[in-house]
Parts: sequence; structure tokens; C-alpha cells
Amino acid sequence: MTTLKELATKGELFSAGHRACAGCGFPQTVRLVLKAAERPVVAAVATGCLEVTSTIYPYTSWGCSFIHNAFENAAATISGVEAAYRALKRKGMEGEFDFIAFGGDGGTYDIGFQSLSGAMERGHNILYVCYDNQAYANTGIQRSGATPRGASTTTTPAGRALDGKPQARKDLTAIMAAHNIPYVAQAAVAHWKDLVTKVQKALAVDGPAFINVLAPCRLSWAIPPEDTIDVVRHAVDCCFWPLYEVEEGRWRLTYRPRERKSYVDWLRRQGRFRHLFQPGREELLKELEREVEERWQALLARTQSA
Repeated sequence: MTTLKELATKGELFSAGHRACAGCGFPQTVRLVLKAAERPVVAAVATGCLEVTSTIYPYTSWGCSFIHNAFENAAATISGVEAAYRALKRKGMEGEFDFIAFGGDGGTYDIGFQSLSGAMERGHNILYVCYDNQAYANTGIQRSGATPRGASTTTTPAGRALDGKPQARKDLTAIMAAHNIPYVAQAAVAHWKDLVTKVQKALAVDGPAFINVLAPCRLSWAIPPEDTIDVVRHAVDCCFWPLYEVEEGRWRLTYRPRERKSYVDWLRRQGRFRHLFQPGREELLKELEREVEERWQALLARTQSA
């Protein structure tokens, strides 16, 4: 297992100097993913905050082969690169590479889902990493399929007509597991060892892999930049964002909180849920808490029976 000291001494494939906001979750996510790779990496990055902040001409933060594509086709692009690589290997080309696509939740849960699902079904030997900040943060903080119920966004603003987003978030990790691919995992930027271990497992399988990483946008979550990592830990410890993996169809928890934290207290820490603590929303808060508990119990049942 890779140690923190070993990671610290590895070269950087995603360097400092990018234009991401202070407290943003994706820079650390990308650094850890790329540090976990042992072979040269080809990265495809969907349009979004990651691409916009790391490739401002004439500069780049990327120290590996890099392809920028549209919101919707990162998985298709990296699939084509991997297919071309296999064709060249048959013609005698030497060398081994890892093929990794990165996309935000907007370009993964929604706009890019068809491309992602197709790549997984075709069986390309790729890893797709979603940096999930739970909104279309790059284009104005609109709601996405990853946005939790009750969150206020520019397209589901809290007010007289709405209590934030009325729909529950899509469980994309479980949807990807339903593709019966070799490896699927849910991770969080605050748990570096868990994330690195999962990336190494994903890159070692023969076939497609998917990892969903909670990586906040501190602007859309309305949290202080210095609180990002602690808020993510809280999300894991209140079981809103459980850490688990599905390896060859077998579901397994990779982290169980020693002391369960309050989901309502997690909501209270974020400005996007501020309206839920106004008078008259008490029953809604209880309902949201029940939904998290039901999902957690369903996951426990799944991992214990696997």
C-alpha cells in the first residue's frame, strides 16, 4: 500500500499555478489520482472548472498527455484513444499507458452520461473519475443530477415557491455498478489513502473502472475555503457519502464511521441549505434525515449480503 511519504516524493503530474478557487476540491483529487498511477497517463478532461482553470493559454498544469473535449464526450474521447492504442500495440508499438477521463458531475451524471455508459458497456480499459461538486458550478451553479434534495441553486432557488431542489440526487455510483464492470468505487478527497488505494485497484483491472469522488465547490456549497476537507469528512461520517467499492460485483464498505455524526449538522454548515433552518421546515429536515438513513441501511444490507 502506498504511504504518504511515497506520494510526497513522487513527481507532480498536476502542478501548482492553476486558477482554481482557494478551497476547491478537485485540484487535490486530480493530484492524488495521478500520483496513484504507476505508468504514463493519458488524461481526457471534459469542459468544466477543471479544464478552464488548468489550461489557460499559454499555460498548463498538466504534466501528462492531455486532451480537452466537450462537456458530454470525455468518456468517448478516452475510449477512442484506448482503442487506437490497442490497434498500435497489435502493430508492434511498445509501452504501457493508463487512460483516465475526468469530468464534473454535470458532465458525468447528466450531459455525459450516454457517453460514459457506452464506454463502460463496450469494455474499454479506462478509468473514469467524476469529481462530484453537486452542481453545474462552472456555468453559474445550476442544479445537476448530483445536487442533493433541498439545496438552493440558481435554477432551484430557495424561496416562496421552492425549498431548494425538490428531487433527490441520482445514485450514479450504484448505476455504474449495474453495468457489471470490473471495478466501481465511491471516494472522498478528504480520505487520501482510501482514494489512492481505489485508483490503484481501478488501474489494475482489465476493463473499465469508475470512481465517484466527493470534491466540493466551496462557492456553490457556501463554505469557508479552509473548511473544505473537514466538511467532506463530515459528509462521510454522517453517512451522506459512504465510502465503498464494488469489485467484480462484490459490494464492500471501505470505511465505517466510529462515531456517527449528524446529517442535519452537516447541512447547517453550508450556505446552500441555509433556508432549511428557517421556521416551518422542521418536518422537511426530518424527512431529509430519514432519506439518508434509508440509503445507508440499504448499503449496509448490500455490503453484508455480498
